[in-house]
Amino acid sequence: MEVAGLATYVQPMFFSTREYCHLYLTERNPDFFVEVTPEDLIHQQAALDQEADREGLRRRKFTDHFLERTVIQAKIAGKLLERGTLLLHGSTVAVDGQAYLFTAPCGTGKSTHTRFWREQFGDRAVMVNDDKVFLQLRQEGVWAYGSPWTGKHGIGTNISMPLKGICFLQRGTENLIQKAMPEKWQPELIHQCFMPEERYFPLVWNLAQMVPLWEMSCTKDPQAATIAYEVMSRVM
Repeated sequence: MEVAGLATYVQPMFFSTREYCHLYLTERNPDFFVEVTPEDLIHQQAALDQEADREGLRRRKFTDHFLERTVIQAKIAGKLLERGTLLLHGSTVAVDGQAYLFTAPCGTGKSTHTRFWREQFGDRAVMVNDDKVFLQLRQEGVWAYGSPWTGKHGIGTNISMPLKGICFLQRGTENLIQKAMPEKWQPELIHQCFMPEERYFPLVWNLAQMVPLWEMSCTKDPQAATIAYEVMSRVM
């Protein structure tokens, strides 16, 4: 499979994994090899338990099929990190060939907000990924790549688009968007990166300097999408 320019030969335990990743299958010679073992699944479940404890969430017993896909995601993300590419938790939609990423804690309404974008802009809009997007930092800017890991709604496309902006969503009683200070939101960016660790810090800092950052208080009104687009799309 090929994700964000990295061709990976995957030796899975379950055939369902191939089906899950079918949009990303490739004939390219692999740059990287991944094999999943039963021990990997045990370690991944333990890691998810620890994450739930940190976030104050209820622990869940995940299926082996889900755990395998998460293990593959982790190994590919680690390899892509060496190529200046981050895996970020967020919902990413593109309009007129420009991608816009919305990030926030689970349950804030990221998917609802990007659904409003698709409803408001129709054929002009395409979903890059509703849960995990790869961000590749290049000399000419940041590019957003789709991935097989599309979250509970399963919405995403195998495409890449230049990233126009990142917006931190919060629930509110009215729709207000303003520029965000990198110093304020860098810790949240690190938190929303896949398995935050020190290796990510320099890339996250560069990301915050290369892409406009926004913070938005929004309602569950579709007009929130129009307001966000009108502001975020104007910045050069």
